[in-house]
Amino acid sequence: ATGDAMGMNMVSKGVNAVLDDLIANEFPDMQVLGLSGNMCCDKKAAAINWVEGRGYSVVVEATISGDVVTKVLKTTVQDVVALNTAKNLVGSAMAGALGGYNAHASNIVTALFIATGQDAAQNIESSQCLTLLSAANDGADLHVSCTMPSIEVGTVGGGTGLAPQRACLDLLGVAGASTETPGANSRELAMVVAAAVMAGELSLMSALSAGHLMRAHLNLNRKPAAPADSS
Repeated sequence: ATGDAMGMNMVSKGVNAVLDDLIANEFPDMQVLGLSGNMCCDKKAAAINWVEGRGYSVVVEATISGDVVTKVLKTTVQDVVALNTAKNLVGSAMAGALGGYNAHASNIVTALFIATGQDAAQNIESSQCLTLLSAANDGADLHVSCTMPSIEVGTVGGGTGLAPQRACLDLLGVAGASTETPGANSRELAMVVAAAVMAGELSLMSALSAGHLMRAHLNLNRKPAAPADSS
C-alpha cells in the first residue's frame, strides 16, 4: 500500500532497490535493461488495466426520477436508454474501443486531474469507463452507473503540493495524507472523480438525446467575430 500517494514512484524505488540487491548478492551477471517493462501499463490504454484494475476501481450509480429526466434533462427515459445502448455500447464495440464505453469520461477526468495536481497523462487509463443506463421502477425512472476500474489519484506528492491544486483538494476535503486511515483521502478523491464522470455522462447523453448539443455549440461557442476597428 502507498497510503494517500498515487504511489508509482514509491513502487519504482522499491523495485530498484530489490534489483540492486539481487545483482549484488544473487545474480552478479544479471543485466537490467530498464526499470519498467510496460506491464504496468502506465499512460496507455491496455486490457490488463481494464480487467485487473490499477489504482482505484470504482463503481458509482444513481436513480434519477422520470420527472427530472423530463423537466431538467429535457429527454425521456426510453430515448436516453436507447441512445446509450446504440452509442456507448454498440458504437464503441464497433470502433474497437478498449475501455471506452462512455460518452466523454476523459473530459471530466482530465479537468479534475489538472485541477487537483494529478498526472494529467494518466487520464488515458483513468478514463476507462463503462456507462450503463437502464429504465427503473417499471420504466418510470432512470438508473445510471459508471464503472471505472483504473482511477490513478493521490492527495500527496507530485503536483498536489502546488498552491492552486492544493486549494482544490482543500475544497474537496481531501488535501494531504489522512491522519486516521492511510489512503482514505485518495480513495475519496477517486470516488469524487467517478461521481463527476457520471454527472457528465448523464448531462451529455441527455443533451444528445434531446438534440441540444450542437444547438448549444452553435448558440454559445460560435459567436461572430467582432468587427475590425477601422479607425
